[in-house]
Amino acid sequence: MSPDAAFGEIILPFADPARQAASLLEAALASSTHPTEVEKLLRQYLLTDPDYLPAYFAMYKLLFRQSRLAEAEEIARTALASGARLGGFPPNWQHLTPGTADWAAIQTPAHFYLFTLKALSFILLRRKQLDECREILEKVSELDPQDLIGASVIRAYIETGMTQCPHPISSNAIASSSVTSTATVPPYASLISATV
Repeated sequence: MSPDAAFGEIILPFADPARQAASLLEAALASSTHPTEVEKLLRQYLLTDPDYLPAYFAMYKLLFRQSRLAEAEEIARTALASGARLGGFPPNWQHLTPGTADWAAIQTPAHFYLFTLKALSFILLRRKQLDECREILEKVSELDPQDLIGASVIRAYIETGMTQCPHPISSNAIASSSVTSTATVPPYASLISATV
């Protein structure tokens, strides 16, 4: 499948007005595209426009899929700082409350921040940094009590002691999670293999 054909299936969980990040991410995931070239393009996007939040998403996802977890963590933390600055709230997740921002408004820096915080928790889980992972998941539960972003999947892995969950997770695995959640599987679930 070409990146252009697959792009129609991708819906990012935050604004990507030019659809560049989704297209680059799909190219990175396509077997015919060399990830190194896509990584160079993403890094160039971030140098040119450090406020382009979807490029951070594509970058930390690409690094995660390559098992470059320390780099993925670094990009996710940088993405959190950018999202907080653009959203006008404190960058330190420990200081956030449900009233700090409208966390459920999907096309906002706040939702991007929340989604990236969930991704960071999964990166930390894979790096076996369980204390911080748990703390982040507690904060995500506070900010997203209806589990709209699906953090319950990561909590299920921690609760069962699985720090090396199957990779990638399909939307079916997310939907069949043993964790009870009132949230439905989001339309981008199949894109976020391993929830990152």
